[in-house]
Amino acid sequence: MSERHEGEIAMSQNALPEFDTILLAREGRLLRLTLSRPEAMNAVNLQLHDELAEALWFAQGDPGSDVIVITGAGRAFSAGGDLDHIENSARNPHLFDHEARIAKRIVLTLLDIDKPVICRLNGHAIGLGATLALLCDVIFAAEGAKIGDPHVGIGLVAGDGGAVIWAQRIGLTRAKEYLLTGELITASKAAEIGLVNHCLPAAELDAAVDAFCARLLGGAMMAIRATKVLTNLELKRLATAVMDAGIAYESVSVRSADHLEAVLALKEKRAPKFIGR
Repeated sequence: MSERHEGEIAMSQNALPEFDTILLAREGRLLRLTLSRPEAMNAVNLQLHDELAEALWFAQGDPGSDVIVITGAGRAFSAGGDLDHIENSARNPHLFDHEARIAKRIVLTLLDIDKPVICRLNGHAIGLGATLALLCDVIFAAEGAKIGDPHVGIGLVAGDGGAVIWAQRIGLTRAKEYLLTGELITASKAAEIGLVNHCLPAAELDAAVDAFCARLLGGAMMAIRATKVLTNLELKRLATAVMDAGIAYESVSVRSADHLEAVLALKEKRAPKFIGR
């Protein structure tokens, strides 16, 4: 085989896929995945939801990287679900079946990645955004950011991963407090209770993330990856047991009167009037 042909194969193997709502970039052996709907605070619409599953699948098998950083473009990590997308699902709940399959794929792919996955939490992480952040291995959060899973606030079951990961980070009783109320937590409080690893001034975020990633990249990568696999085994077992039920319960709640009422209340900028069904 010619050197030119070998070079072309190597380039094709290391090529990065392109997405409309996610940016992928390599910095040496580091792969940076950036949620990129900054005009919408990286709120998750159907396209971002689908592309996130594809981007994570690529990152899992990418031969050109050993460490992954996930972050958001602009001033938010991800502000949760896009309101137009949520309303469309509420009015056409059969569309949620596709979304449910993708949600399960996102969670399980994240847990299957054997490379260290670092979250650069540059701003608010809400709903699925919070789940995505919390499923990362180590989280560096900027002061002023808030994190929470307010599914119940819009009449939905927290079935797309929140019920899996919150209790694993902060314990069952605290997880119930936050998931049953949908309360948002400041980054400083999140660090205090162990929900995130570090909270620091926004101006120091990049240096802290870069230094930690450099430390990992300079380490014994085979040992690091295998250690991550081991520490994720129980979490994967739990996710496998919980996700199908969680998605089923959330699918029921998507079809509820309370959910549609919550969506209308958001659009009309008023408090919802829940009726319990």
